[in-house]
Amino acid sequence: MARIEEKYKTEVVSRMMERFKYKNANAVPRIEKITVSMGIGKAVENNKRIDAAVKDLSAITGQKPIVTKSKKSIANFKLREGMNVGAKVTLRGRRMYEFFDRLVNVAIPRIRDFRGFSSQSFDGYGNYSLGLTEQLVFPEINVENVEFVQGLNICLTIDRSSDEESLALLEMFGFPFRR
Repeated sequence: MARIEEKYKTEVVSRMMERFKYKNANAVPRIEKITVSMGIGKAVENNKRIDAAVKDLSAITGQKPIVTKSKKSIANFKLREGMNVGAKVTLRGRRMYEFFDRLVNVAIPRIRDFRGFSSQSFDGYGNYSLGLTEQLVFPEINVENVEFVQGLNICLTIDRSSDEESLALLEMFGFPFRR
């Protein structure tokens, strides 16, 4: 069992039940899935960018990414329908908890001049999204082997919660929010 999952079951559930007065432990919000995605707009000019993004995402998450395709043609961007424009991975279960643990305890502290994430990035349904400007903050990525520095988006889908409950849940996990 992952360390964060163990913490959730032993500490977080009881603290959340106490704070929000839940009658049942199953009513406590939990992280349902984590989606990690890279949008590669410059893949139109260079197809190697998609391969590099897939390689980096699989190293970061430990799971094979899905290559996403454009839904419609946009002439100004030289984009045709069906062209490869990104890659994404959806993590659930043990891999999700392990990734979240590495994100909070290893990757985020490696960000230069980091002052915390905004607590305003919730979507109104309790889900939280954040963006990283480069994939190099993850220790799985070897700096010498990186062809293209690429940003990535991370979406934490939290079920059965409001923004306030999700904020409390993530703070109990040690997620660094700006004060």
